[in-house]
Amino acid sequence: MSQALPKRRGRRAPVMETLSSALERLARAGFCDSFQPRSDGLLALDAGRLYAPEQLGVEEVVRFEGESDPEDEAVLFALRSRDGAVRGTFVAPYGTAADPDSAEMMRRLEGPRKARGER
Repeated sequence: MSQALPKRRGRRAPVMETLSSALERLARAGFCDSFQPRSDGLLALDAGRLYAPEQLGVEEVVRFEGESDPEDEAVLFALRSRDGAVRGTFVAPYGTAADPDSAEMMRRLEGPRKARGER
């Protein structure tokens, strides 16, 4: 999905993060649960708890764009429940691959509007 950027002026350009490496980084930071969209909220799979998006804080947003395939477009959210009981990630496809439940959950999540890596 992502690849290293070319070297410039003797310095190495930063390597773009892949979805799997971002998930691993966030898991090391304590975002261990996974959220799955439902029509009435986001289900924390390990905790078995259903949260309305408004009950979750967005700690980080990372956007991924497919280099050649629009189906590879996704947004990764690092989420923390307002009660502090659950920290986890939610991966939502967007563009042509977006499903209605994921799109509604993304719309309702509150938090940083600027994705990591955007200017």
